[in-house]
Amino acid sequence: MTQTTGRLIRRMFWRQRRDTALCAAFWSLHQVCEALVPVAIGLVIDQAVGTGSTSAMAWSVLGIFALFTALTMGWRSGFWFLSRAVTQESHELRMRVVRRVVGGQGIRTTRQSGELLSIATSDTQSAAELLELGTRGVSALIGLTVSAVVLLRIDWSLGLGLVVGVPILVLALNALGPVVGRRTSAQQQAVGRAAATASDLLRGLRPLRGFGGVDEAVGRYRTASRTSLRAGIGTVKAGATFIGASTFTTGLLITAVAALAGWFALEGRITVGQLITIVGLATFLSDPVLNLADCVFRLATARASATRVAEVLAAPERVPSGTRTALPGTLTLDAVHAPGLDGVDLAVIPGELLGIVTGETGTADTVTELLAGARSPDRGEVRLAGAPMRELDLASLRRTVLVEPHGVDLFGTTLREALQTDDDRDDEALRTAMASASVGDLLADEGGFDRELVDHGLNLSGGQRQRLALTRALLADRPVTVFRDPTTAIDAVTEHAIAEGIRAHRTGDGRATVLVTTSAPLLDRCDRVVFLRDGRAAAVGRHRDLLADWSYAEVVLR
Repeated sequence: MTQTTGRLIRRMFWRQRRDTALCAAFWSLHQVCEALVPVAIGLVIDQAVGTGSTSAMAWSVLGIFALFTALTMGWRSGFWFLSRAVTQESHELRMRVVRRVVGGQGIRTTRQSGELLSIATSDTQSAAELLELGTRGVSALIGLTVSAVVLLRIDWSLGLGLVVGVPILVLALNALGPVVGRRTSAQQQAVGRAAATASDLLRGLRPLRGFGGVDEAVGRYRTASRTSLRAGIGTVKAGATFIGASTFTTGLLITAVAALAGWFALEGRITVGQLITIVGLATFLSDPVLNLADCVFRLATARASATRVAEVLAAPERVPSGTRTALPGTLTLDAVHAPGLDGVDLAVIPGELLGIVTGETGTADTVTELLAGARSPDRGEVRLAGAPMRELDLASLRRTVLVEPHGVDLFGTTLREALQTDDDRDDEALRTAMASASVGDLLADEGGFDRELVDHGLNLSGGQRQRLALTRALLADRPVTVFRDPTTAIDAVTEHAIAEGIRAHRTGDGRATVLVTTSAPLLDRCDRVVFLRDGRAAAVGRHRDLLADWSYAEVVLR
């Protein structure tokens, strides 16, 4: 994982090489000018004030004005380039993480959705801040180098003390970095777990209320939240200790340099102007040294975030994407072995309304994932129009095969936005699809298609959300559409109407429809039903004929 993190960081700097290089150059100019300010003041005292020369004083004023102008503009220009680099890189990382998580291939990870959300938002931003730490570190080192050169020219012992003292100080502070890093990593893990718990709580709030489990769920979230709080306090304590140590040791270094310079001035080894230069440089030293200390402190946080981002980006894909373009045709399972399936043969013929009945939820999940191309079989082959699905490009596969999952996710703030698909549909097409899904009654309320939806449709009932998801799938109008238990939250009368609506809407033009369900009204409208039992196709036929099989009847009539 360290190697993966390092690769991620190197690519970040490579992508933003222009802006980070310009930022480092301008901030280095700023540090050099700041280091030269006490030098310029010392020269003014020795060459202008000490001699009483008017022309020298005039040139000195102009020189200091130019120095401060360059100092100010260097900082502002560098900050502009840095802001652009960090903003672009955090957006790039965020988009890469989101595409990796929600893309058709999916990833194998043990992290929950709340943790992944935390990584896609806060961790990508924190990782991008490594660009700032790199440029600040470079500019601080250049500022320290200029200061050391100036002090060596004034007095070799002062310069040598700085050259030796600063690296020792930075190395000592760096030793505290791993402690801060461990605390920060623990905090990020705790925050991710708290976010995951909150996400699960909000997602399951309705059923939790149904069986009285809200108090238990809230208690679990409270525990996760308190753990996150304690981890956050630990991180703050470690950070405060680090900052206090860096400030104290930097103050000691400055005091030592200033005291030694004062002694040399009393002995006549340096002039008054050189004394002022040394004291000014000693004061300036606190800026680059504390910059380096802050970089060490923030590096632990940013690197921990980069590690989490790299983990998601490097997570293995659930299913690989091929290069062949998916074409409409017969969708087949040839001797497929997978969890819950033991050598199943199955064909979804264009123009057919096919029902698939399984007695186990896990088997239904497996079948749905195989048809969607979201899972590769352990043995056997899944084919579309004769082409192995593993060889198909997933983007084109999604345009050919649509699987509407049982869990409903609605997006958008209005009814119209929630029904948007790849192709724009006019209001008449929307009404037709809604009528097929028996959800046209929503248009009777005030607002019509502009009716407001609250947070994924939480102001709708479970049945209404299911029917809107069904409408959206019908509007997408893919050559092959698979529905997984689309009517579990719907009453029997409406279920019969939906069954008729699906059949009417999907009939013709060679469109195939698969219903993975145990709903008798839906199965009764199917041209053919495949009953899977003990991992095999136990029976195939019409729904009413299969009811003579007691094991089939037990599943669909319970």
